[in-house]
Amino acid sequence: MDTAKIGMIKEAIKARESAVIAFSGGVDSSTLAALAFEELGEKALAVTIDSPLFPRKQLETAAQTACEIGIQHKVLPFSLTSVPYFSSNTINRCYFCKKALIETLVEFAEKAGYNVVLEGTNASEIKGENRPGYRAIKEAGEKIFSPFVEFNVTKEEIREIASNRALSAASRPSAACLATRIAYGQPITHETLERIEKAEDYLLALGFTQFRVRMHSNLARIEVPDDEFEDAIRKKEKISRHLKSLGFDFVTLDLEGFRSGSMDEPHLRKITEKTEEKKEEEEAERE
Repeated sequence: MDTAKIGMIKEAIKARESAVIAFSGGVDSSTLAALAFEELGEKALAVTIDSPLFPRKQLETAAQTACEIGIQHKVLPFSLTSVPYFSSNTINRCYFCKKALIETLVEFAEKAGYNVVLEGTNASEIKGENRPGYRAIKEAGEKIFSPFVEFNVTKEEIREIASNRALSAASRPSAACLATRIAYGQPITHETLERIEKAEDYLLALGFTQFRVRMHSNLARIEVPDDEFEDAIRKKEKISRHLKSLGFDFVTLDLEGFRSGSMDEPHLRKITEKTEEKKEEEEAERE
């Protein structure tokens, strides 16, 4: 990692004089919180949003990680009922959710006397077709500062910064809110979120590392890395039995393995198909 780039990030944070850090305990927000604490000390506050979208184990991890960094930490309650249009689970649901989260953090920061809210979106994340959550961040203007985007810092570079600071989050698998497990168009309810969380807690207890339990109607589609396929097959009966006890009718193992954003694949495939069709039509017209 370029030390000059780290220096620019820290200078930019220092120039804000005080900051609230949107803090999930993942590697991005943990690294950002560590850099902010190095520059701002007690004028930096890590804030974790507590909602049904945020797994309980992740909330515990966030508190432990903040303690490890040494930064002050606060948990803010957040109700899904305050997010209009979110529960209908359209493809731009992340926009509505992120917008509400940002408004909550900005309002808190202003009332508490902090100059800015720092958030950890990185340069690797903003590539791709469907990034409605990042659109909400950009709309917030100067109230939100995303240093890793501003200085083109990738996920790999963030892990390197975290590793150099001996942060436990350095090798922590990427996490995402529980709503990303539910197929678009299927309503998001407290019940479905709780069911998914319990299913993933069970897989974690069985020793799986990077995984998702995706929900399609009442079918559970499990994603695990290729090197954990054999373990999943060996444990298939107990996994199926437990997930059905949670209310799933069917339990499947995705042959393509773990990958982030798999719920977007059908949507992106349609976009690609339409683009190709348009190119073919244009070529036919030229001929």
